[in-house]
Amino acid sequence: MSTPAGTITESPWHAALRGARANLAPGLVLQAFAITVVLAYYFHDGSRVWFERVATMREDVGVLFPMATTAVFGAIIPTVYQWILPATRSSQSWAKAAALVVFWAYKGAEVDLLYRVLADLVGSDNGVGTIIIKSSLDQFIYCPLWAVPSCWAMYAWIAADLSVATVWNDLRTPGWYKRSVLPVLISNLGVWLPAVALIYALPTALQLPMQNLVLCFFTLMITTVTSRSKIIAQSQA
Repeated sequence: MSTPAGTITESPWHAALRGARANLAPGLVLQAFAITVVLAYYFHDGSRVWFERVATMREDVGVLFPMATTAVFGAIIPTVYQWILPATRSSQSWAKAAALVVFWAYKGAEVDLLYRVLADLVGSDNGVGTIIIKSSLDQFIYCPLWAVPSCWAMYAWIAADLSVATVWNDLRTPGWYKRSVLPVLISNLGVWLPAVALIYALPTALQLPMQNLVLCFFTLMITTVTSRSKIIAQSQA
């Protein structure tokens, strides 16, 4: 019997460990990048002025700001980058790019709402307790229940050349969450938990822009690593 596209035949724990190892180096670079941005906001006057202008723009423009910026950083920049790389160019199409733009525009509004709700419920200060509570709710409730499954579904659909039937067959196969979502959730936890804590260290109006920078940076790094792996595999074939 054939295995549905996008499924993982190895143990979910082995897949998660393999993913964590692959994400280790990019994750460390990403965390260094995120720390640099947060430190720049708090200790570099020129950077703080620029960040405050971004925060003002977010408040003035409204929900269109998170939608537009997340579409740019989550979809447009990574897609253009993949079009530039020979190893990933053939897997791209205008239809896939359009689908990703719509998806990340929606995600921008969703994540921005999450940050604002958490600020109302938990607090908008940058105290250690507030950051821990927000990060825990984000990574251990929002991500496993919705964020990771929805992103998996979207990228599985993209990988299946926009075939709804392929993704639906995978969803209907017993053990879907354990097989397809859990490894992604676990392997990315070491990368995103520290990054999310740094995001919540910023004022609420700057959390979505920071998330977009981290998302874009991480996506470009993973794309580069994947592209290099494909080139090496092709040269050894």
